[in-house]
Amino acid sequence: MRPPRLQTSRLPLRRPPRRKPPFGRAAPHRAVAPVQQARFRLRAFRKASLIAVALTGLLLLVLGPAEEALARDGGVTATADEPTEEPKRQVQPEEVAREASAEAQRTALGLRQGFLNALPKLTVVLGTLLLTWLVARGLRALLRRVLGRWARADASTALVSIIVWLLGTGIAVSVLAGDIRAMLGSVGLVGLALSWALQTPIESFTGWLLNSFQGYYRVGDRIQVGDVFGDVYAIDFLSTTVWELGSPERPGAVHAEQPTGRLITFPNNEVLTGTVVNLTRDFPYVWDELLVPVANESDLRYALELLRRLATELLGEDMVGPAHEYETLLRKARLETSVADTPEVYVSLADSWTNVTIRYLVHARQRRKWKSLLAERVMVELNQSAHVGRIIPVLPRQQVQFLGADGRPTDAPLRPA
Repeated sequence: MRPPRLQTSRLPLRRPPRRKPPFGRAAPHRAVAPVQQARFRLRAFRKASLIAVALTGLLLLVLGPAEEALARDGGVTATADEPTEEPKRQVQPEEVAREASAEAQRTALGLRQGFLNALPKLTVVLGTLLLTWLVARGLRALLRRVLGRWARADASTALVSIIVWLLGTGIAVSVLAGDIRAMLGSVGLVGLALSWALQTPIESFTGWLLNSFQGYYRVGDRIQVGDVFGDVYAIDFLSTTVWELGSPERPGAVHAEQPTGRLITFPNNEVLTGTVVNLTRDFPYVWDELLVPVANESDLRYALELLRRLATELLGEDMVGPAHEYETLLRKARLETSVADTPEVYVSLADSWTNVTIRYLVHARQRRKWKSLLAERVMVELNQSAHVGRIIPVLPRQQVQFLGADGRPTDAPLRPA
């Protein structure tokens, strides 16, 4: 009789859990690996199934499931109170995968049936959108022919197109949803989303419409909107482009109101939020001034008459017509009607001299030209020998004055005792 053999070598009593087993023996973790891989695949499949169900539900909300599919799926269902005759058994991963695959197939079939049922609605929707496009295009062509070169033709055409498209889209959504409440809800949600996502373009388009009907500026006007100053070059639905002009108030290569050669584009929503200054819309002439400082020792009345005569000889004839036109505009607006048709001269006091200001009316695009010509004539005239001693120019100077102990000016500086 053979004695029984001890099986001590198969007992992992002193072997670490992760120590490699002897050659020829099966590792315990290798037997668990296929189960873990099946679980990983099952989790990935469940995630994909959830995504597919979510997308399918979204499509079903739009297309609508078939009633036959609802009746077939909603047949006999088991409740929690009814006892089950089958004994409980462990569900294998393969069976779960097969059930999920069958469920996905049923979902796809339901979606296909829903699409087929909604196909007539989709055809009506596409036909409605096509008819809307044709109507909008025809109305645009008709309005452009009727309105011609009217200043507000583009804005009127755009408004009519928007109304037609809103009406056509509303009809298409109501046909697709089958309920006016669904249509209103969809339009409200879409409008809310667009208002948040396209806030700046909507404001710019509104500014374009407002400018088109109110006429704040047109192509060719000289305007200042915010920090932008120039002549309007183009006006689009969302933006305005101007030729930039220089200005003494802004740093740059040109320090006067003359073109810099650069194009500046700004959004039309500046019309809603900023101040629009138009120099050439209703009246293309502006008041300009030339400052001539003279010393306090000069013959002031003689200087005023001389400067008034020089300005009148240069600008008097060109001011008559614009001054009368300006007076007519002011009278219609019930404002001041007394507009001088010749240059005027005003006096103001400075720190240690007197400022003589020549005020005249010139075209907004020729301010620098006439100001330069007037300054040249004044300087040439003041240097004539006939005015020496009567009109004393002001030169940069410093004066040091010594005061005595009594606070009165003295000719020599005080010396310490």
